[in-house]
Amino acid sequence: MPIIATNGINLSYDIQGDPAGEPILLIAGLGLQLISWSDAFCRGLTEQGFRVIRFDNRDCGLSTKMDHFGKPHLPTVFFHSLFHLPLLNGYTLYDMAKDATGLLDELGIGKAHIVGASMGGMIAQIVAATSPHRTLTLTSIMSTSGRPGLPGPTLAAHNALFSSPDNPRDINSVIDYFVKMFRVIGSPGHPTPEAELRRRVAQSVRRNVCPGGSARQIMAVAASGDRVALLRTIKAPSLVIHGSDDPLVPIACGRDTARWIPNATMHEIEGMGHDFPPALDAVLSDLIGAHCRCGTEPEARRA
Repeated sequence: MPIIATNGINLSYDIQGDPAGEPILLIAGLGLQLISWSDAFCRGLTEQGFRVIRFDNRDCGLSTKMDHFGKPHLPTVFFHSLFHLPLLNGYTLYDMAKDATGLLDELGIGKAHIVGASMGGMIAQIVAATSPHRTLTLTSIMSTSGRPGLPGPTLAAHNALFSSPDNPRDINSVIDYFVKMFRVIGSPGHPTPEAELRRRVAQSVRRNVCPGGSARQIMAVAASGDRVALLRTIKAPSLVIHGSDDPLVPIACGRDTARWIPNATMHEIEGMGHDFPPALDAVLSDLIGAHCRCGTEPEARRA
């Protein structure tokens, strides 16, 4: 995959669809690579005429690893976050938002539809708020405003996310770990078939695994604070998508996000958890495509 230099780092990315189509920038979640946006989902957008751009966030996939910042001690991060104490971190979600707009700069793209999932949704919110001139529409999926007091993950989801493989040096052990984790946080109403889930996980593990990078991304989330004040300033047409059965980022977090964005549309999907199951590829691509088309109609642009 091609690599592009921006914001002092290298980002791995790919582009699909008609070069003349309106661009959609997909921002992945914590520890997830660009391939977490499945080919079938992306094809659902390109078939609607969009140009789809996926990329690996810093500290993930084939993009630059920020190893010089070290690996955070996560219990300390949680303690500071719980009591709203300051955190010293190498970078924040605001830096990651600059990565996203920097990628658009290097690709010669002035404006794009900004779509993000989970941590990527937080980054997408920041892009929409701080770079309104670059944002055609915003779609925030299974994400949150970060407002203190919102419910956190279930105990099972927390334990699954912050556990580790039995043998981190054995690829099969690592694959088993991620399969188990996605079973816990995945969609109970739309379960991914076992063979497909294992295929997806194996593809991701063989491409890249960076536990230190995921820890630094967690710290970036914790160090960035809540975004309520930013959300109130967003002017782009905004869609918030959230699953009714998300055990990692409960649906109350999505509803809170939609509450603070002026005129945002909230779409709740029954049986969806904190993943992108194949059964929802077409549902999600259709929702997002319709939102992007509506958001760039002349009436919306004048609003």
